[in-house]
Amino acid sequence: MIPVIDIAPLFGPASPEREFADRAIMQAAAGIGFMTVTGFPAASLLTPEARGRLLGIFGLPDAEKAKLLRWNFDPTKTNLYRGWFPLQDAVPSYKEGIDMGPDVAYGPGRVAGDDPLCEATPIPPESLLPGWRGAAADYYVAMEETGAALMRAVARGLGLPETVFDDAFVDGISTLRLTRYPLRAAAHGDADFSVEHKGERRQLIGGAHVDSGFVTLLAQDGVEGLQAQNHDGEWIDVPPADGTLAVNFGKLLDRWTGGRVRATLHRVVAPDRERFSIPFFYEPRVDAEIAPLPIEGAEPFEPFLYGDYLWDAATRFVEQQGIRHMRQPRRATA
Repeated sequence: MIPVIDIAPLFGPASPEREFADRAIMQAAAGIGFMTVTGFPAASLLTPEARGRLLGIFGLPDAEKAKLLRWNFDPTKTNLYRGWFPLQDAVPSYKEGIDMGPDVAYGPGRVAGDDPLCEATPIPPESLLPGWRGAAADYYVAMEETGAALMRAVARGLGLPETVFDDAFVDGISTLRLTRYPLRAAAHGDADFSVEHKGERRQLIGGAHVDSGFVTLLAQDGVEGLQAQNHDGEWIDVPPADGTLAVNFGKLLDRWTGGRVRATLHRVVAPDRERFSIPFFYEPRVDAEIAPLPIEGAEPFEPFLYGDYLWDAATRFVEQQGIRHMRQPRRATA
């Protein structure tokens, strides 16, 4: 029910194999809105050993993690959008982790002091995690390449020039997130903290939502828990196979394509052990103008800037609550 697609042909020239992959991607995008992909060049970065290097940050002492916190969790910090978010036991989504921006891969040239969406990412010193920064940079760049290939496949599938999305993603602000879902000490009585699935009550550790942006590339650790909702309203398991990426499409791409690409509700239910995931949210630059595409039947809308949309959407999530007032809309010019 969640298709597995070999996307290796996307990284080569036009061919019957690439056309086949394009059709499979569009079928998934217009259907369940989820797929699992293989054949991407960065698959070597998803071996258990390579993934373990990235996830080594969770082994830092709590005092070191606290140095990476965001402002809404520690008002002494100046970083608002990037950085560490701790466990919060009072909400259904029970996870901790870190959100990182393009400066992790490209350095301070991608930092802008006048916009929190372009702020520097606080990261641990090299002496604490030797090689970690380099591993994060390599992974970030590889996921950008994969995201770009998927967006070109979507463009071709829509009958548009394959480069129609390219300009928006130049100097994009994609987010690399490292996430840990520990076992919860005790189940909550509140119904919001558990769900009925296949005749049993399961704890909810990631609330049902659709991603706000374009395309999400999720590396899992072989531990089950991620689920997607199909057209019939049923929750189905997303295979957590090692060396693959679970791919889902976001609300903004759904809107931009007039619903031809579907944003799908997904959630995380608790397995019987600790779970890790590495999502990469492929995103344009903050001043990219989102304007209607020439797609027959698509509903028109007023153009807007991606940064304005993202700030409004992101600050509704629990990890970013309390900071909405700290960035004003920049708005697209007529």
